[in-house]
Amino acid sequence: MSKWTAADLPDLSGRTAVVTGASSGIGLVTARELASAGARVVLAVRNLDKGRKAASGITGQTEVRQLDVSDLTSVRAFAESWTGPLDLLINNAGIMQVPLARTADGFESQLATNYIGPFALSTLLLCRT
Repeated sequence: MSKWTAADLPDLSGRTAVVTGASSGIGLVTARELASAGARVVLAVRNLDKGRKAASGITGQTEVRQLDVSDLTSVRAFAESWTGPLDLLINNAGIMQVPLARTADGFESQLATNYIGPFALSTLLLCRT
């Protein structure tokens, strides 16, 4: 049994993917590989400048959009602005072992970022597509 790699991705031409937290780390690598396979990739990021810098290093069709999954206002705005098809949603953004803090919505920050925000985003996008 061989190890799966990004080279095993099928042709994703004509597909649209959203990757949260795509300005660095695993999210950036995921966005790069999906674009290399032909997908149109939306980098959904908190910091647009970092997102644009990340997108400039990706070969393929990319778009950078504002999204802070820890902020439900941002999640709603992202979902409400979505038009057209969506084939892949990669909920990658996350935080770990951060000091206790509350979001604008009153949730503990790690819970909001890792669970509530991605769940809300997925649900809202499913209702739109």
